[in-house]
This record gives sequence, C-alpha cells and structure tokens, in this order.
Amino acid sequence: MANHPIDGLLESSMKNLRSLVSADTVIGEPITTPDGTIIIPVSKVSFGFASGGSDLPTNKQNEPFGGGAGGGVTVHPIAFLVVKDGQVDLLQISDPKNTADRVVAMVPEVMDKINAFFKKEKKPETEKAGPDAL
Repeated sequence: MANHPIDGLLESSMKNLRSLVSADTVIGEPITTPDGTIIIPVSKVSFGFASGGSDLPTNKQNEPFGGGAGGGVTVHPIAFLVVKDGQVDLLQISDPKNTADRVVAMVPEVMDKINAFFKKEKKPETEKAGPDAL
C-alpha cells in the first residue's frame, strides 16, 4: 500500500516544528562577559500541533485528499543562570506562581546551605581537639 498523503503532511509539519524547538531553545547559548561571568538564559517552551484530513468520495481509483496541519511555538524567558567565581546563582525574571516553581527556585539556596553545613563539619583534628588536648 502506497503512503497516504497525510503521512507527507505530518512528516513535513513535524520537521518544521523540530527546527523551531530544540534543547538549545530551553537552555540558551552561554554568554561570557569580559570579567569572566557566564550567563545562561533559561526559557519555557510550549508548542501545539494539529492536523487532519479526509479522502473525498469519488468513483475514481485515486480519490482526492484534502487536509491541513498547523502548529505554534511560544518561547518565554523565565530565568538566567549566572556563574561567577565558581558560584552559581539562579536569577528568575518573575516570581514563582505555583509550588513547583517555588521548589525549583529554592534548590540553589538549599544546596548552598547544605554545602556550608558540611564544610563546618569537616574541620581538621587539631582544631577539634583544642589546645588542652595535648
């Protein structure tokens, strides 16, 4: 059985959408400033796609086909990752609107606190024992 015309329609539409949306769209190209700071844009990407078609009834062997497809993409910048002197900060463009966004926004701060806690725990033995230990 030969390919149906809708196969070509879908393939062409999906190929065009793939060219618009990629991982580079979500996590943008890093920008390096003269002082060595690296800024990485982070975006929210949403897209929709719809297609449809119908074989038109006729008495001929090769029935005519009518169809169409469409799609849309929105890219909304939401934050920037800033890497400076080995420290990573997340700078959000707008306030988080739901619980999941708030949790994601808190991750860098929580990681910094955990790292600081473990650095305090790992003191050399001479500091832990104190001067009276000898």
